Amino acid sequence: MLDQLLDYSPNLGMDTLLLLPVLIALEAILSADNAIALAAIAQGLEGQKLQARALNFGLVAAFVLRIGLILTATWVINYWQFELLGAAYLLWLVFQHFANHDQLDENGERLHAPKFASLWQAIPMIAITDLAFSLDSVTTAIAISQDLRLVLTGGLIGIVALRFMAGLFIRWLDEFVYLEDAGFVTVALVGLRLLVRVVSPEFVPPEWLMISAIGLLFIWGFSKRQPLDDEAAPAVAEAAEPPIEVAPESTVKR
Repeated sequence: MLDQLLDYSPNLGMDTLLLLPVLIALEAILSADNAIALAAIAQGLEGQKLQARALNFGLVAAFVLRIGLILTATWVINYWQFELLGAAYLLWLVFQHFANHDQLDENGERLHAPKFASLWQAIPMIAITDLAFSLDSVTTAIAISQDLRLVLTGGLIGIVALRFMAGLFIRWLDEFVYLEDAGFVTVALVGLRLLVRVVSPEFVPPEWLMISAIGLLFIWGFSKRQPLDDEAAPAVAEAAEPPIEVAPESTVKR
């Protein structure tokens, strides 16, 4: 489909107009699993303010690393070791998540791994995680267009979209039961895709199959909300019940 799009565009200006929305859409779709991983990492900090600052600073650093990856992409793709490291890192994140799946912290809440003592511990991990994901999305973008300005613009818009998506996922992770697990299964799919690309490139699944699998996983992720807290449930039930009317004393028969 992308090759046909390039054939239909008669000049560079039209290429830009046609390819930029494609790259933005591609970044947004392929960043859904990235966003949920970054949101889960940010939850290793206490408090919404620290989590938001970690995402802000971490994604600024991530964009700098993305620029470096885009500028060296034609060189990086010649070395399978980079993709192997990216795959190993993503699969390690998945292992960390499911290994701590049923562990509770001192407050009785589910333990998020990794846990950070300070903001500056979280920022490098957010940036490196985005870089690992970018090995897949940036090489795909370079395959679509060799125009570096176009790819950089798509990457910048992708980072901005990623920040807003990660902010939403931080709230949704506490609201939907299966969402975090669904997100990390998609992270595993990206890691395995990178691994397959290293071992046997001809068996790499096509983008449409990856997008379809991610879509189905996120449908499952949003399928069940968290139950109400025990303290909130009686209040909600009481508010839902209509008040009982008591007849005045004067109307009661004696």
